[in-house]
Amino acid sequence: MMKRTFIAVAAAAALGSVALAQTVSPAIKDRKETMKGVGQATAPVGKMLKGEEKFDIAKVQLALTTYQNAAKKMPGLFPPDSKTGGETTVLPAIWEKKSEFDAGFKKLADAAATAAKAIKDEASFKTEWPKVTSNCGACHKAFRVPPKQ
Repeated sequence: MMKRTFIAVAAAAALGSVALAQTVSPAIKDRKETMKGVGQATAPVGKMLKGEEKFDIAKVQLALTTYQNAAKKMPGLFPPDSKTGGETTVLPAIWEKKSEFDAGFKKLADAAATAAKAIKDEASFKTEWPKVTSNCGACHKAFRVPPKQ
């Protein structure tokens, strides 16, 4: 009888922890989807910058619009309940330096808006694009767990 009770309690605990593990903050899902969209918009533009794909102003402008929209949305996607779970790769520094973190998104949105106006051809693209994407690297370095090599 004691063995059955132990097994039942252990099974209930295991099921409860599985259910808890599957509960991921909607903010984590939303920010992952938002960043996935940024990545999808960035991929062809990165190839253009490397000369692997023909310059296409429409794709560049789409990426810049995607950056602006994401930058406006992202600061709201880091509530305190989204520090862990869902294989999130964020660092605690986001919540410790929230105003700095949010300011980085404002800087990205502003840089993307400026570039959207300035980029008229391939030459201006090659000058302006790195000014936008430098914001991505700065934020990722300070607020994201480094990717596994």
